[in-house]
Amino acid sequence: MPSITSPSEIQTVITTFETSPGDCEDLLDALRDAYDSFISKQPGFVAAGLHVNDAQTRIANYSQWRSRDDFQAMLRSDEMRSRNRRFNELCRSFEPVMYDVVAAYD
Repeated sequence: MPSITSPSEIQTVITTFETSPGDCEDLLDALRDAYDSFISKQPGFVAAGLHVNDAQTRIANYSQWRSRDDFQAMLRSDEMRSRNRRFNELCRSFEPVMYDVVAAYD
C-alpha cells in the first residue's frame, strides 16, 4: 500500500494519462498487467495505485520508489520502453513526474 509521509526518503512518481472513454479500460488493463508482471518486481519498487476519473478520460498513477535511480532504471529497460509504446497507443498523452512529499495530512 502506498504510504504518504513527510518527510519521506521514498521517491514519488505521479503519472497522468489523457485518454478516451473507449480506450480507458484497455489502458487500465495494460497498466495492471505492467504492474503485475513487471514493474512491481523491479528493484526499488515500493508501492503504487491507479486512479481513474468518473468520465474515464484521465488516469492518474501514483508510484513510490526507494530512489530516483531505481525508477529511472526501470523506465529505461527494454521491457518498459515496449510497454510505454503500447500505453502511448491507448492515450493522447502521458507524463511521469517525480515529486518530493513536502506535507502529509490525516
